[in-house]
Amino acid sequence: MATYDLEEQEQLDELKTWWKMHGNRVTAAAAVVALVVVAWQGWNWWQRRQSAAASVLFSAVQQAAATQDAKRARDVTGELIDKYAVTPYAGLAALLSARVQEEGGDAKTARAELAWAAANAKDDALRDVARLRLAALLLDDKSYDEALKQLAAEPAAALAPRYAELRGDIAAAQGQPAAAKAAYEAALAKMDESAKTGGGQLQPYRDVIQTKLDALGSAK
Repeated sequence: MATYDLEEQEQLDELKTWWKMHGNRVTAAAAVVALVVVAWQGWNWWQRRQSAAASVLFSAVQQAAATQDAKRARDVTGELIDKYAVTPYAGLAALLSARVQEEGGDAKTARAELAWAAANAKDDALRDVARLRLAALLLDDKSYDEALKQLAAEPAAALAPRYAELRGDIAAAQGQPAAAKAAYEAALAKMDESAKTGGGQLQPYRDVIQTKLDALGSAK
């Protein structure tokens, strides 16, 4: 029994010595871990709260769009962008409101909302769509160089044919038939490539591009 007590005491002494040497570091490491856990939980809570509040505002934008209330859509979208720009709802609202503004004849506000979404939307696909729609509005406004800038980045494969087609439309509007022809041919090629990889192909849309291409004849 005495031997056991002695061995136990030796182990306790070794533990005390080890703790004197390493205790501060262990305590500090534990504190860091605890702070990280608390911070992570706080971040998740904040994100959930932001997302919940943003979703309420986005619903209001949807309702405004359904009733073609352009002012309401614009105002609520502005609030969403001001307060909850970090959420996906802000980009979605900007795209939705831009459509309402455009249909209501306010192209200036539509361009501003699309420009914000193109630069700030949290989802890559939303940014691609925003750039495409913004380029189309700029084409209507005859701002050809600005429109082409929006189409400079390579979009997701699903939008690649539409980007190429719009580049063709811009070239045609600028009186550059050879460039337009090359762009339309690129659009058809991207559609064929998408079909081969299982992306599907909408024949009516392909026919539209082919008609534009045929209209150019043998442009050089």
